[in-house]
Amino acid sequence: MTSNRPGDSRVARISLIGMMAAIVFVGNYLRIPFMDTKLTAANALCVLSGLLFGPGGGFLAAGIGSFLFDIVTGYGAESLITFASKGAIGLIAGLVGCRAAHAGQYGRKEMAHVVCAAALGAFAYVALYMLKTFVFGLTVNGLTLEATGLKMAAKLPGSVINAVFASVAGPVLFSALRPALRHAGLFDLG
Repeated sequence: MTSNRPGDSRVARISLIGMMAAIVFVGNYLRIPFMDTKLTAANALCVLSGLLFGPGGGFLAAGIGSFLFDIVTGYGAESLITFASKGAIGLIAGLVGCRAAHAGQYGRKEMAHVVCAAALGAFAYVALYMLKTFVFGLTVNGLTLEATGLKMAAKLPGSVINAVFASVAGPVLFSALRPALRHAGLFDLG
């Protein structure tokens, strides 16, 4: 897919980010009900977006895929919040881990850095999700402070499990895809 024409790598990068957004969208359907939340593959794919495409591309792929899922499944009122909070996973994973992820030598040190980046992105989402639950509980749902706290406590275990899963699965997926993408000339675009 390499060419000497200007803009080809930019078009390929935009296409790959769009495909990753579609993968994130589908990953949102892979969910298991757990307590007062759902365990999902989407957060690991949001992490993967940041590791593959850096902070900007990761934010867009994670945010757009999750935004579209909310629109399609009837959560349109929350879709912009989802765009920002899921996009934050890709943004943070990309900001913290992209340099290590794209290093010429990818050894244990770089892998450890990538795992830390994934964990920071995934747990930042937990904090944002808890903030959303708090604000919505008090304002939109009209709950008392105590009821809102109980709702947050019910959602926290599943959210933490999602974050731990994303912190492990995102880097594993990245490590599996990295050699093939590099070989195909699709890894360091733009």
